[in-house]
Amino acid sequence: MRMQTRVLGRTGREVGVVGLGCWQLGGDWGVVADDTALSVLEAAVDAGVTFLDTADVYGDGRSERAIGAFLAGRPDAAARVTVATKMGRRADPHEPGAYTYDAFCRWTDRSRENLRTDTLDLVQLHCPPTSVFHTDEVFDALDRLVEDGRTAAYGVSVETVDEALAAIARPHVASVQIILNVFRRKPLEQVLPAAAEAGVGIIARVPLASGLLSGKYDAHTQFASDDHRAYNRHGEAFDVGETFSGVPYDVGVAAAQDVAALTPSGMTTAQLALKWIVQQPGVSVVIPGARTPAQAQANAATDRFPDLDDATLTSLEQVYDDQVREHVHTRW
Repeated sequence: MRMQTRVLGRTGREVGVVGLGCWQLGGDWGVVADDTALSVLEAAVDAGVTFLDTADVYGDGRSERAIGAFLAGRPDAAARVTVATKMGRRADPHEPGAYTYDAFCRWTDRSRENLRTDTLDLVQLHCPPTSVFHTDEVFDALDRLVEDGRTAAYGVSVETVDEALAAIARPHVASVQIILNVFRRKPLEQVLPAAAEAGVGIIARVPLASGLLSGKYDAHTQFASDDHRAYNRHGEAFDVGETFSGVPYDVGVAAAQDVAALTPSGMTTAQLALKWIVQQPGVSVVIPGARTPAQAQANAATDRFPDLDDATLTSLEQVYDDQVREHVHTRW
């Protein structure tokens, strides 16, 4: 069965509604061997995935290089797959002045080499300082990247609703990537309607709350020392929202058990969580990660299931209201 597609905002590209997030192919999720990374990419694309999301800092380019090698060996896939990468984390994350045209050229040149392409499909600012979203010179420089042919389009990855709304107001921003899941519902209120009205694509990231919404973890689960779910629970290394969606682990585990109890027959809890996102008006594509080919195939299969019914949607909202809402990190 062919996966349903949606237009990714101002890129004009049709992408399958379930993509593949490729952070784990670079690092920070424990070890994923090179041959496993290629197997995950192959399984995802063969299951209908046509959108891959990566970044220049994932494994210091390792994720990009894996994608580049895979697509070089699969010209059939390269013809139908959209690859989005991100740039900006090579700069001091607290220095807005680092986001210049010259820096953008250096970063995109490196990504183009890693991905083995002359023109990037989509490059996104990687959660820059908030002031960057209000700096005209930054977006002028991004426009120049398009004019130069370094990238076909550009978007932004954001941490907050206010950043998303500022980006959506920019006339040439093609897409906004934002955390959205059953435990992070704030974007539903303003961001998704504003994006839909402006014709901006929405890329939903951290859809499973770093695995919490798979329903497989409990209070005793241990994560490897090189896994951000062990070392970034309180924002020690980067924004805490990237780890368990900014929800305290014990709160998330308990709430995820109640989410699991709502899973319809034949679905996994992860598929339930992904289906909830796909159903939200304005979402272009959701990008769950996968560490094994089986996970990639199961994620892609989400599109085969019918929409969740009203009773399930209401119950999921009740879990959020009763158990999660007051505990989500205050920045959101």
